[in-house]
Amino acid sequence: MSTITALLGPTNTGKTHRAVTQLLSHRTGVIGLPLRLLAREVYDRLTAEVGEAAVALVTGEEKRVPARPRYWVCTVESMPEGKDVEFLAVDEIQLAGHRERGHVFTDRLMRARGVSETMFLGSDTMTAAVEALVPTARIERHPRFSRLRGVAPLELTQLPPRSAVVAFSADQVYALAEQLRRRRGGAAVVLGALSPRTRNAQVAMYQAGEVDYIVATDAIGMGLNMDVDHVAFAALGKFDGRANRPLEAAELAQIAGRAGRYTKDGTFGPLATLGPLPQGLVIAIERHQFPPVERLVWRNPDLDFASIEGLARSLRQRPPRPGLQLLERSDDEEVLVELASMSEVRALAQQSGAVELLWEVCRIPDFRKLLEGSHARLLAAVYLQLAKNGRLDPGWIERRVRRLDDTEGDIEALMSRIAAVRTWTYISHRPGWIEAPARWQEWTRAIEDRLSDALHDRLTQAFVDPRATARARKKPVPKDSPFGRLRALQLPDADEPAPPSAAEAIVAAPHGAFAVDARGRVSLAGRPAAQMTRGPDLLRPEVQVLADMSMGAGSIAQVRRRMVAWTRDLVAELLAPLRALPEGPPPSPAARGLLYQLEQGLGSVLRARAEPQVRHLTGDDRRLLGRLGVKLGELVVFSPELLTTWSVERRAALWAARSGTRLTPPGEARSIALTGDADPAAYHAIGFPPFGPRAIRANVAERVFNKVVAATRAGPAGLPEELAAWIGCAADEVAAIVAAMGFDEVAEDRWLLAPRRPERRGRRRTRRAG
Repeated sequence: MSTITALLGPTNTGKTHRAVTQLLSHRTGVIGLPLRLLAREVYDRLTAEVGEAAVALVTGEEKRVPARPRYWVCTVESMPEGKDVEFLAVDEIQLAGHRERGHVFTDRLMRARGVSETMFLGSDTMTAAVEALVPTARIERHPRFSRLRGVAPLELTQLPPRSAVVAFSADQVYALAEQLRRRRGGAAVVLGALSPRTRNAQVAMYQAGEVDYIVATDAIGMGLNMDVDHVAFAALGKFDGRANRPLEAAELAQIAGRAGRYTKDGTFGPLATLGPLPQGLVIAIERHQFPPVERLVWRNPDLDFASIEGLARSLRQRPPRPGLQLLERSDDEEVLVELASMSEVRALAQQSGAVELLWEVCRIPDFRKLLEGSHARLLAAVYLQLAKNGRLDPGWIERRVRRLDDTEGDIEALMSRIAAVRTWTYISHRPGWIEAPARWQEWTRAIEDRLSDALHDRLTQAFVDPRATARARKKPVPKDSPFGRLRALQLPDADEPAPPSAAEAIVAAPHGAFAVDARGRVSLAGRPAAQMTRGPDLLRPEVQVLADMSMGAGSIAQVRRRMVAWTRDLVAELLAPLRALPEGPPPSPAARGLLYQLEQGLGSVLRARAEPQVRHLTGDDRRLLGRLGVKLGELVVFSPELLTTWSVERRAALWAARSGTRLTPPGEARSIALTGDADPAAYHAIGFPPFGPRAIRANVAERVFNKVVAATRAGPAGLPEELAAWIGCAADEVAAIVAAMGFDEVAEDRWLLAPRRPERRGRRRTRRAG
């Protein structure tokens, strides 16, 4: 039965962390997040767990959808509808009361469900609203892990290190960052209009300790994870698109809650220019006590596309129940009104399909925030082309996109171009609107990346004193911190490290472009990119980036995430033959246990170790394992597909990462001569279990065993002459190998299978194997 849980509480309560953990416990799932930046952060975390082949990222202007994703990470507006997934979560549901975006969150509360489990996350101001709107939901209240305490106003020069200064306009952010540059060495800058790439680079600079301060808008309020000890408010009001208004106490608390991480306490307070905060407001934020959200914004999800007038009426339909408030204002409706007033548009929007297309065009976001009418004129041109020709003219798009590919200019110019290119990226992801959309998506993404890197450089030049960052780089960094590890990544035997320009190529390269050797060294186009190292377990290695700090902390963090995700995809690709469960009865506990042993053994396990599971396999289990290609041998249970040269090399790489033991892959050889210091576990890991003086490929070992059994079935007999050729060894090694497989020489050159062990319960034994 499907369950619905609402996790409600203040910031720093682990709600999003719990939802992501729960998502991974299910076979499939969707999580909706309030910001593109936060969606990318969760995507990075998930791909580091399960690989990029298992995770889709969908936002308004970014879609990374692999062939068969199990998990979908989306902005709330971009959550796929009608997709049956086991688990579904929506974060920051208190935004259902937001005057512009609220209707989307309300709709998800009312209609979005996982087949097995649904989670809604947000402030406990939503308790009454959830109880009314989702009466079957179980509400769990989560207390904050750490204490949040208000402090007296501070001058900018009095702010402690690891402080975030929050303002609500770009001009104010820049002015504060400039003051911090002159007085305290500089600051990172975070604005909602920054691209994820620029934001990540700025945050990485702050996290690495190159600057002690970050100046941001309320973009940091929605769960972006940074090590902040103190939040200083430079203003208490903002322009919300219609008018200047004071921030509500709950909004201020959402931002103040960025101070303190996990169990570390945090503080908040105003800058001295504001004077002290009202005592009642401080107490409310400290105790997280705010008025409940009483009305949720709603818009009719069932739209009438029979005519423009019918669409407009359906958008104005009144809410169906108390507690819901009709969306007052939206950009897409205002654009619809403006486009509907154009005679050429109205002449084409006569049929339901054309009206629906018009509405899709009206919903293209106004990233650029141009002068009134400019956005509508662009959308009118888009609609007229689509309505007349079915596609947008490539030449028309190219002329507009090409002029954006310019990294010259100041901060404002670069931000304006990034906003403009985001519009074209969004358009390129609309199904059927553009011919060869992948080409346009790649082009606009590359332009955004170049502009983002240039913007990061301009921000750093403008607001960071290079002398301060030079001193910061010389300060000792704890080796157990993420950025301490980044500074110690040079391996003793590393080849020439990749130059800084390689970071972008590594991050953008497809999975198949990388190669890995038996040492666990990952390379791109022959140049080392990363070294696989010991992780939490054999199937989840960590990585060390083969680059020096000149690449920059942000770039190294991006490369590391990409390489960790690549290793997860590598494991999934390797073990795919064991995971492709066919339709039919599910495996029994015994079969699940055997498959688990095979995965942990990278494709093989000694029969003696798997005997308890094999003994309890049902007929359905055996048929399922047969369809997976698993061989239940007398010596080894194994998957032949994981004994190919390709698979053995990757098994060796994973074992090297886990143990530090490096094996030379045997290539096409059927066995490997063992040395005196050989580690049997290493050979088991690559599917070559040791028998006497040699490690023998599992399928060859089974063939040899069965041949000797057949030869000695009628009684003591000599060993078949072809065994040495089969094994690939000297003739004088065969006797020791056969003895290790469980045969006894009962007379001179006469062999029999040794007596059975009681624990095998009638099955042939395998003694002295490994």
